[in-house]
Amino acid sequence: MGIHCHAAMKAKSALTPHSYEPAALGPWDMRVAITHCGICHSDIHLIDDDWGMSVYPLVPGHEIVGTVTARGHEVPDSLEGKRVGIGWQRSACLRCPSCLEGDEPSCPGQQPTCVGHPGGFAREIVADSRFAFEIPEGLPSEGAAPLLCGGATVYTPLRRYGVAPPDRVGVIGIGGLGHLALQFASAFGCEVTAFSSSADKEAEARSLGAHHFVPSGNADRMKGLAGSFDFIINTVFADLDWALYVSLLKPGGRLCFVGAPPGPVSIHAFPLIVGRKSICGSVIGSRHLIREMLEFAARHGITARTEALPLDAANEAIAKVRANRARYRMVLVNPRG
Repeated sequence: MGIHCHAAMKAKSALTPHSYEPAALGPWDMRVAITHCGICHSDIHLIDDDWGMSVYPLVPGHEIVGTVTARGHEVPDSLEGKRVGIGWQRSACLRCPSCLEGDEPSCPGQQPTCVGHPGGFAREIVADSRFAFEIPEGLPSEGAAPLLCGGATVYTPLRRYGVAPPDRVGVIGIGGLGHLALQFASAFGCEVTAFSSSADKEAEARSLGAHHFVPSGNADRMKGLAGSFDFIINTVFADLDWALYVSLLKPGGRLCFVGAPPGPVSIHAFPLIVGRKSICGSVIGSRHLIREMLEFAARHGITARTEALPLDAANEAIAKVRANRARYRMVLVNPRG
């Protein structure tokens, strides 16, 4: 039986109802009835083919939560009927040096969920069970769906770069990624500062765990924080004064990009050299870190703040994301039954 979905038929087009016949289940595959799928800004880039990698018809969606309804013979019996999540990464070879070191996102053969394969703007999906994750009972599906990509994206660099309770952490941007970064950094026990161009977000930033709020357009406030931060994570997709943010780092501090500015990041080397400062980047998370992130989120009550719409309203939800009017993640919901 075909799978009902919503697909872009060409670059920059609206989504239209579509259906496709799924491949037969492989030994590690499982069929998942989707209940919720978050909309990530990466879905917009894929719809528009901004990265030159999209294949049409394109079914977006890689922040998926649903229930296992069928499985291949290698999938454990215990997963039958379980609630699982599926993120950006669909598969990897599991044999290369990166995979054997537990760094599956760096696998040369890794495949995204919705590039060349149908994603989660659908009633169902066939997925590799080795890249699906049981959702802890304490996490509601709507708030958990964006964690599969957005949550993993901000949690991973905090862990990979050793962010710890004594650290002072800055979060640039209070949007789909930033509002999750504030929650995770606060739960890590760090002193957290939110940087935002929107002064009206201060109350929300503090409710999400920020101890301090700094309007990024206030030059005096910004310069007064020079040498203050151990770690600053950028979650926005805009060109900013990156030299200024580097100046806010303590000696040995890091500026980490998980949001990709459209232009080049230009920094003089001297402040990096004399301050032992560094600029780095991070993308999604390994299977181990995604499992850990979900457990950590459940333990600390971390979920995305969402607005839900039915799958058939996918274009309306996408329009809100394009217009930056989502506070903070749009989630598509399939009707039960």
